[in-house]
Amino acid sequence: MNKFRFLLLVLLFFPILSFSQEKQNNFEISKSIDIYNNVLRFLNMNYVDEINPAELNETAINAMLKELDPYTVFIPESEIEDVRLLTMGEYGGIGSVIQFYDGNVHIYEPYENFPAHKAGLLPGDAIVEVNGVDTKGKTVSEVSELLKGQPNSQVTLKISREGEKDVITKTLTREKIKIDNIPYYAVLDGGVAYISLSQFTKDAAKELKDAFLKMRSENDLKGLVIDLRGNGGGLLNEAVDIVNIFVPKDKLVVYTKGKTPEQNRNYYTKHEPEDVDIPLAILVNEASASASEIVSGSIQDFDRGVIVGQRTFGKGLVQNILPMSYNTQMKVTVSKYYIPSKRCIQEIDYSKKSKNDTLTKNDTLGPQFKTANGRIVYEGHGIQPDVKIEPEMLSTITAHLYAQNMIFKYANKFYKEHKSIAKPEEFEITDEIYNDFVKFVEDKEFKYTSESEKDFEELVKTAKMEGYYDNIKSYLDVLENELKNHKGNDLFINREEIEEILKMEIVGRYYFQKGKIISTLENDKELNRAIEILLNSNGENEYETLLRGINN
Repeated sequence: MNKFRFLLLVLLFFPILSFSQEKQNNFEISKSIDIYNNVLRFLNMNYVDEINPAELNETAINAMLKELDPYTVFIPESEIEDVRLLTMGEYGGIGSVIQFYDGNVHIYEPYENFPAHKAGLLPGDAIVEVNGVDTKGKTVSEVSELLKGQPNSQVTLKISREGEKDVITKTLTREKIKIDNIPYYAVLDGGVAYISLSQFTKDAAKELKDAFLKMRSENDLKGLVIDLRGNGGGLLNEAVDIVNIFVPKDKLVVYTKGKTPEQNRNYYTKHEPEDVDIPLAILVNEASASASEIVSGSIQDFDRGVIVGQRTFGKGLVQNILPMSYNTQMKVTVSKYYIPSKRCIQEIDYSKKSKNDTLTKNDTLGPQFKTANGRIVYEGHGIQPDVKIEPEMLSTITAHLYAQNMIFKYANKFYKEHKSIAKPEEFEITDEIYNDFVKFVEDKEFKYTSESEKDFEELVKTAKMEGYYDNIKSYLDVLENELKNHKGNDLFINREEIEEILKMEIVGRYYFQKGKIISTLENDKELNRAIEILLNSNGENEYETLLRGINN
């Protein structure tokens, strides 16, 4: 009886407590707005120089939101097109990736059959002017804003191209740029279908289903690999619908929990599946996030397929885009999402953020949960793959060649000198091509500091500090010469990995994004491991063993 009375008192007083807290918050909000208005008004009247109220206001808003999480952001009217790109995968523009290097913003990769490509813009072209606006000193985002605009509107570019003295003028008609969710799909050797899914924008699920059904109708498929590596996510409903292709109707794929009841939602599969039996593998890495984690996590929780690769990013936060006054918007984190095992994969707890904290990823194991077959999985660490493959680390010289755009620039040179190449799956870097690349790098006076050289410099510094240097100088000189001799061979010692990136860049000049993917498939360690599992190439039924687990 006493317990019942206590519960009744709690129920009676809880609304009063909640109302009181809400009233207190409303007072604090009103007070803060009044103070802010006064600060801005007094600055406008008294500050020694003219102020820009709009810029100060945006700075204040951004500083406030920065105290929350990286995904809650203010969207001014000028960035509405970027929101369309995030949600719909489309925007009005010229259709090209741009990059800053050597003091200018350059064309990095034109999209096939879009305005930049059709106008003959090439990777490496420096954009020096957009509609009469000088781009010198402007960032990539600032130049991007100049290039974007309403479809069918015109934009005039002035381009500086390496090897040509005169500035080139190009007038392009902007188009609605729709980036493909699926840049490539194919049936690989052994009858395993492969689908590369780069994002989760509108119609991603339909496109994936159509690609899968087409391959299944034309082939006796032995398995399917969905590649989510580097896929940062997108629309939640598209993720649910993709899971639905392989999981029965009325299964809870994901649910969200937020502050208000409107944010608490369950997302079930709504349709009859297309295939609940085909062996399935999902490729993931540390850049697979959000919707990618819903797909890979729910497939893992249902024991519907194996996850291969590296631990995923760990973004379990859901954002809504809310319209605001003066055609502005705000993207707000409104809830967390949970996958079928009831785990949330969110890695970083932003609620514990303070001015003195540096939030980092946590490597300790979180709470345990279980999949449908009783396999143990963990919360709060992204999705841990069923088959973990350590990422391949680039050598120091390869990383510097890439960072200093040596490979990119050589691919541009190669493209200008060769009208065509073999198909992506057939093109190879010959000795002649590689030796030409080495000469190109040497002519550019490419320099870098190896890790061994850094350690050697520290050794010399320490020897001098401890008074040993004069006694061991002769030995240090020999060591330094040996390091220089070995470093001179780095381009050949690391040829295999350099060649792979060089091949991808050159192929991309002729066959664009699709060609780049094709050129890397043969030596793709993670893909090959997934195919081995699906085909049970090692003589054991590894696929079934992995899904049964050892925890039952």
